[in-house]
Amino acid sequence: MIKWTKRLIAAFGASFLWLICSIYFTQGFRSFVWTAISYQLKDKLKLSPSASQYVSSVAFFPWSVKPLYGILSDCIPIRRRKRIPYLVIATVLSLVPWLILGSNSTSRDSKWHLMIFLTVQNLGSAMADVVVDAMIAEATRYDQASFAGDLQLMSWMAMALGGICGSLLGGYVLSNLHIDIIFLLFAVLPTFQLISCQFVVEKPIDGKSLQENSISRVSTSNVITSDEDSHFIKKYTRSVKRRKKGKKNSKSWAVRTRKSDIIQKDDSLTLKQCHSIKAAIYDLCCAFRQPMILRPMSWFFLAHVINPDLSTVVFYYQTEVLKLQASFLGTARVFGWLGLMLGTFIYNHHFKYMKLRRILMCAHVGLSLVNLQQIIVVSRISITYGISDKTMVLWGSALGDAINQFKFMPFLILSGQLCPPGIEGTLFALFMSINNLGSTLGSFVGAGLASVLNIDSQSFDNLLFGIIIHAICNFVPIGFLFLIPKEATGILA
Repeated sequence: MIKWTKRLIAAFGASFLWLICSIYFTQGFRSFVWTAISYQLKDKLKLSPSASQYVSSVAFFPWSVKPLYGILSDCIPIRRRKRIPYLVIATVLSLVPWLILGSNSTSRDSKWHLMIFLTVQNLGSAMADVVVDAMIAEATRYDQASFAGDLQLMSWMAMALGGICGSLLGGYVLSNLHIDIIFLLFAVLPTFQLISCQFVVEKPIDGKSLQENSISRVSTSNVITSDEDSHFIKKYTRSVKRRKKGKKNSKSWAVRTRKSDIIQKDDSLTLKQCHSIKAAIYDLCCAFRQPMILRPMSWFFLAHVINPDLSTVVFYYQTEVLKLQASFLGTARVFGWLGLMLGTFIYNHHFKYMKLRRILMCAHVGLSLVNLQQIIVVSRISITYGISDKTMVLWGSALGDAINQFKFMPFLILSGQLCPPGIEGTLFALFMSINNLGSTLGSFVGAGLASVLNIDSQSFDNLLFGIIIHAICNFVPIGFLFLIPKEATGILA
């Protein structure tokens, strides 16, 4: 472990690794403060489960437009730098809301004010996530390509450590500290992140580099249509009925790109940036329109939207009916993180050679079993057989996150297979945004279902019916698995 760390420091520098670790640790540690926010919405603002879930869904919307941040940082340098200035802006956006919420009681005691500040904070966090992903991609390009897996592993380890620490401490501090102190304590991490940005040196770029980047997108168009030596792409495109039409559109796209992307030497810097943004958006849209990309991403989007998210309603039930304390719910989230890591381990050793269709089908059947566990708790069958609510919640949390990882890992694998060379970062950010947008819309659907069933903090009579509906909805995406490439497996080709 020490040798591995020294090797990474020698390759990238201590300041760069510290910045990467601090950002990902902060992302995982967010559970520390969001536990307090959940109780603030429930106990202080007295919101119903559906209203609370609505506020949370709106606040997390910035995670659904991640490609926008990537395009801005790629195409509009600030003071001749593409990453660090945007990372500073993102860190400030994620820091200031916590300082205001911690020092101003009015801002946290109003539903609308709280929702606005949380949205701004998530805007900063999402932007930082995109920028740091781009920095990792650039750092592992060319000579350092052999370190890509090590850097990703370090990032995941930092996030997992942050998640475990945040979950353990979140419930404890909520029982012993006022919420304003919790907000101010969490602000310490973005502050360290902001300071760390000052020690990372980024190589400045010039107008010529920006022009070359824009012109290089022309070759991306050709790569998307000519990269037929890929075993996975070749097999998938055979199964698409509109293959010839797709190729025709791709060729015409390449021609149009040649005409629109090339920037003349006498263009101003602003005009170059406008051309670069236009070219990036156009390439992104054209790439996404390819059937081999559109169809599987549509499945992952529908899989989230069709399933109503009732997590906030279940949280209300656990605290109001089961009388579970904040410290215990924090422990349950730790079990969730452990389940996530266990799910990743099991996937890598037993599932990755299976067909993606079969993996995703098993995942959705498994998620229905998690719903069965919730049905047992809500119907009080577990008490009848002498099983405590805490035991059911702990194992349910671990099982749910482990099975969800069986669904998320294929998403990552398939995204990596579908991203054409040249626009990997931006297109991958788009894939993640689709996943996040689907989750957000699923939360809205869950809030609507809770409202229709008249589930509130005083009445959970229809919660069992809502969970049964959720369990049934888990089987619906199985009928659309034909959208997933038939030959795709759970491992990169």
